[in-house]
Amino acid sequence: MNRYLVESTHAAEDCHHVVEQFIFHGHVMNFDWGCEEGVHSGWAILESENEAMALLAVPPHLRSKSRAIKLTKFTPEKFQHIHD
Repeated sequence: MNRYLVESTHAAEDCHHVVEQFIFHGHVMNFDWGCEEGVHSGWAILESENEAMALLAVPPHLRSKSRAIKLTKFTPEKFQHIHD
């Protein structure tokens, strides 16, 4: 299973509504939020088969403004092999 960093951003004026949507969608606790620091984004690291499935953690109407980034852990050997 792959791991993805899911990022969902929103405008400050939409913050209350967006977080309510995540609560309703059932994924609010999967995300860490930067809103109290003025960074109106939520992030989660999730296991998923692919990017599209990872984005299912985001309420449907917010998915077009969100992204899922596949994560990779490097060992020194793997890093060296990639750059040879």
